Amino acid sequence: MKFLNLVHVIVSALLIVSILLQSRGSGLSTVFGGGMGGYHTKRGFERFLFYSSITLAVLFVGLAIVNVIF
Repeated sequence: MKFLNLVHVIVSALLIVSILLQSRGSGLSTVFGGGMGGYHTKRGFERFLFYSSITLAVLFVGLAIVNVIF
């Protein structure tokens, strides 16, 4: 049981880090209309962060359900 809680904490920390590393062009430039418009594709590390965030989120929810059951 302690191992499952430890894994849940590690997954949650990794999920937080992966979400915070994703920059969306936010900042004061978008407030004043200076945001970049148009279509933007994810490449390289940005794509890796996107898919790892989705994977970690699914894993986090799965671990939460397992923790509730056991």
